[in-house]
Amino acid sequence: MMRARYRVSFATVSIFVAIAGIFAAIRGLVFDQESFLRYGAAAVIAGVAGFVMLLNPRAGMDDEPTDHRSH
Repeated sequence: MMRARYRVSFATVSIFVAIAGIFAAIRGLVFDQESFLRYGAAAVIAGVAGFVMLLNPRAGMDDEPTDHRSH
């Protein structure tokens, strides 16, 4: 369960990275700055991918080994 806290924290950081990437990409589009556009798009992709990877419920990283035998 302790790892779940860290995963949620890192997922939150990755969302803020994605939001910053959106702002950078928009700035690149508005002011015709190609580098801002590229790095902003890369930050959006990395942030969303990190969020999905960290909060994927099927990953099973936090599962405790349980005994499913009936008593």
